[in-house]
Parts: sequence; structure tokens; C-alpha cells
Amino acid sequence: MTSRRLRAFKRWMTSNGIQYSDALQFTDSRDEGIAVRALCDLREGDVVANIPKLACLTVKTSAACSIIEEAALGGYLGLSVAVMYEKSLGEGSKWAGYLQLLPDRECLPLLWSLEDVDQLLCGTELHKTVKEDKTLMFEDWKENIVPLMVSAPSMFSLEFFGVEKYFCARSLISSRSFEIDDFHGFGMVPLADLFNHKTNAEDVHFTLVSSDIESDNSSVHLNDVHPYDESKSWNSPLDEAGSDSVLTEANSAYDINSDSSSLGGDPTTLEMIMVKNVKAGDEVFNTYGSLGNAALLHRYGFTEADNLYDIVNIDLELVTDWCSSLFSRRHSRARVSLWRKLEYCGCGNDNTEYFEISYDGEPQTELLILLYIMLLPEDAFNYFALTTSVSGNFCGVMLCEKGKSTWIEDSEISRDVLLTKDVRKALVSLADMRESLYGSSCFGKDLGTVCCVQDRKLYHSLMLCESERMILKKLRTYAAVGSQLSSTERRSSLRKEAHMNK
Repeated sequence: MTSRRLRAFKRWMTSNGIQYSDALQFTDSRDEGIAVRALCDLREGDVVANIPKLACLTVKTSAACSIIEEAALGGYLGLSVAVMYEKSLGEGSKWAGYLQLLPDRECLPLLWSLEDVDQLLCGTELHKTVKEDKTLMFEDWKENIVPLMVSAPSMFSLEFFGVEKYFCARSLISSRSFEIDDFHGFGMVPLADLFNHKTNAEDVHFTLVSSDIESDNSSVHLNDVHPYDESKSWNSPLDEAGSDSVLTEANSAYDINSDSSSLGGDPTTLEMIMVKNVKAGDEVFNTYGSLGNAALLHRYGFTEADNLYDIVNIDLELVTDWCSSLFSRRHSRARVSLWRKLEYCGCGNDNTEYFEISYDGEPQTELLILLYIMLLPEDAFNYFALTTSVSGNFCGVMLCEKGKSTWIEDSEISRDVLLTKDVRKALVSLADMRESLYGSSCFGKDLGTVCCVQDRKLYHSLMLCESERMILKKLRTYAAVGSQLSSTERRSSLRKEAHMNK
């Protein structure tokens, strides 16, 4: 049976020109929320929805458009103000019928308490990121939204534009917004955001189709929800005319936005097209992209079991700490310096550099090369460093086996020859060090006993922790399997590499 809020949303869609197939069934359950199912068999190529751009909630279509643009608020920040402003209008908003369907907030780590973040995410890929997000977004609110509240308190009241409301709006935008086009940027797309996610197994694609172009090239793929990133804002003072003129501009915004010519004369609409057959009764899925559980929990508030896109990162700092504990800081710095001179690097940016461990437990090649260099005997390392400096050849690695040295070009390096006994032991040690970072909440709890509905935060944080620890277990297995490579096989690999480089 259709819920009251779904019936209201359907009426709103009709009044705003959103067309959808009678073959779609919208269900609303207390435990699972809203889902879209097929009432009859759907075929690949079927168009199941048409959504006018004017029905999408963007900065350009919002009643607060002129204010947001005058304040030069862009990206998530601008869209957040648009969403908060429309919600503050209540039934007076053009999107009232749509907004009443949305939750007040999504259960993203961004909205968890710091205590929960520290307890549930400690050691995971999200722990540091979420804490940084909280700080940055509070600064965004303080620097950009507080001035709006001061300049026009009757429009931007604390009730609707306080920091908690800002975080709530950001959670909705992070989990539901889509990139629309260059003019609109990204925004909230009613109906499209009702389809649940399934990694790499979507049934429907969200596309941009021009109404006055009939060629096959008139479609633009828009399927992925807009990626979660830091807000983009450009600060400029509000017009000195004061809050009265600002209020007048906002009140006239609907009249301006109702004219399609003011929106660039853009006649395009958004379509949802089936990309595979779906049987009657089955749920119809969209996809947010090929994302691991850390990204899914960060952006959308959920995780998936056996997610093939999961990874674990091992920070360069952790590797240098391990090396220094065996040798010295000086030893570690020298080995990293040569590794960089050979033009190797990890992932990340200037603030954080790390190495990825894949779902199968396979380490990034750059990590294996660094460990190999770190574990070279002093004489071999000095010869390696001297040879590269004299020759000026920095595109490869000098492999050493029983006193013999062989130069291997970068493109020809085999993992087999890098997986020495010491490198394998190092991988196990790094896996142990990485796992020791997890908090106590990751241990001693059976995921099967936790209800994903009643205790969503605990369930998905445990799923993330468990999936990451499974990858570390696979990394240990990877190191153990590497140990089965005999010395004869290793020397054979070395000879093969050397022969290929003659």
C-alpha cells in the first residue's frame, strides 16, 4: 500500500511535469525505507522517467538564487543554502511535495558525535577524514552562512540555518545530488534519488537528453551521484542595500525561474532508461559508482558485504616507523630518498602519502619496491645509489641475489623477484601494525548479531572494519604464498628479467 507521503510526492511530480512509467512501483517500509520495484517485466531500452530540469532543486532554480549568487557561494555550500532556504519556506516552497519525502538527515559519519567517530571508526580509512570534514564544514558555516543570518535574520533564521541544519543539508546533498549540466551544476533530482544503489549492477541509467536533437549522440551519461568533496566557496560581501532588498529579490525569484528562457533557454530534460531487463516484482537499482565501503559509508551512510572495490591504505609514515624500529631514522630517510630519486611515490597528496592494498590483498608495487630498497644490505644499497647517480638512469631497480646485481627497467619489474623472504616478513609486520590501529569496537562483536536498522552506525562501522581486516588477512596470505616461491624459481625470474633487458 502506498504511504501518505508517497501519494503526496506523486501529486507533486504530476504538477511539476515529471513523467514516470506505470510499470514502476514505489514502496515505503519502516525498516527499508523507499524502494522502486517493477510491476511488470521491464526491458533494456525502456524509458521509465522524464524529469524536467526546472523540477530539479539547484541554485539556479531556488527562490534564493539571486542571494546565493550575490554572496558567491558555490558547490555544496551554495546548494546547501538553497536546500535550507526551500525547507524554511515550508508549504510555500515549490519543492514542498518533494522535500517532505526526504529524511531530515542521512546517517552519515559526518553527523555522528565525535565520541562515536572515535569509538566506531578508529583505525579505519574514515577516522581522520571524518574529523577533518567536521572541522572544515563548521568553518564553512561560520564564514559563509553566519553573515547571511546577520544581514537578513528574518530570512535566514537560526532555526533553519544553524550549524546542525547545515550539516543535515550537507548529508542530504552528499547522498542524493546529481551532476546535471554546466549551467545548473549539480542539484537534487526528484524521483532519480529514490532508486537504491547496487555496486556495479545497476538496472537504470540517468541521462541528459535534448528535446530538439534526434541523433544518437544527444544523450549524456549522468548516472553517478555527485562525488563527495570539500565545499567550494568564494567569499564576497552581501549587497549593502540591506535585508529588505535581499528579501525582495528572494520573493521575485520564483517568477524569474518559472521562465525557461532565464535558465539559458535550455530545452533539455533528464531521462531514466533501463540498461538491463528486470523481472516483475524485482527492485530496480541505480548505482553510485564503483566504490569501496569506506567511500560508501562516507558519502551515503551504508556499506555492502563482499565489496570487490574495498581497499586498505598503509601510510608511508607507518612504513618508515617500521623501518626505523628495525634500523634507524637515518637509515629510513636514506632509503626513502633513493626510492624517490627513482621517481617512485605512493598515492595521496602532500599531507598524506599511502599505499593501497587491493581487495585480494595484493600490495601496490611501489610499496614492494620501497620495502626491497629498505631491506638491502648496506653494501648493496651504497652500490645501488652510486650506480644510479653516475649513470643518471633513475628508471628501474637494482636487484641483488647472492652478491650479484641486476638492473631491471621499471616497466619490466616482476613482483616475484621483489618478494624476498625479508620483504614478505615486512608485509606481515605492516599488516599487524595496521590492524593494531583499530579500536576495541572492531573486536569481539559478531556482525551477524547487530541489526542494520536498529543500530545502523554500529552495523556499518563493523562492516567497514571487518572488510578492512579481511583485506589485511589476505595480505598476510599473499606474503605466505610468496614464500612458496623457491630460490631456484626466484633466480630463474632474475635471469629472465636480466635477459629481457639485454
